[in-house]
Amino acid sequence: MALTGWQRDRVELLRSAVRQASVLREVVKWGHLVYVAQGPALLIRAEETRVLLGFWRGQRLRAIEPRLKAGGKYEMATFHMSEATPVDPATVLRLTREAVLLNETLGDPTRKT
Repeated sequence: MALTGWQRDRVELLRSAVRQASVLREVVKWGHLVYVAQGPALLIRAEETRVLLGFWRGQRLRAIEPRLKAGGKYEMATFHMSEATPVDPATVLRLTREAVLLNETLGDPTRKT
């Protein structure tokens, strides 16, 4: 799906903030952007009416961004955005850095210990 309009702008904003962390490898998995640092750390996914920013250990990041909604496997939490949702790139960068730090400390969130 080629992105246009507000979704394209939002994904570009998120991607720019995430890439400032510079330690992540960007891959396309399941049709969306996945960022890897010692295992998957976060994803950016565009849907028909929203854009999602999800973190594999996002439940541990809710103090930084309370709009993260817990759900799914691992400790996943996702920030659901519409066109009207305000987003601070500095917060996205902080979330990204913390997600990477969690993976560095705890290892790949998808592997059983």
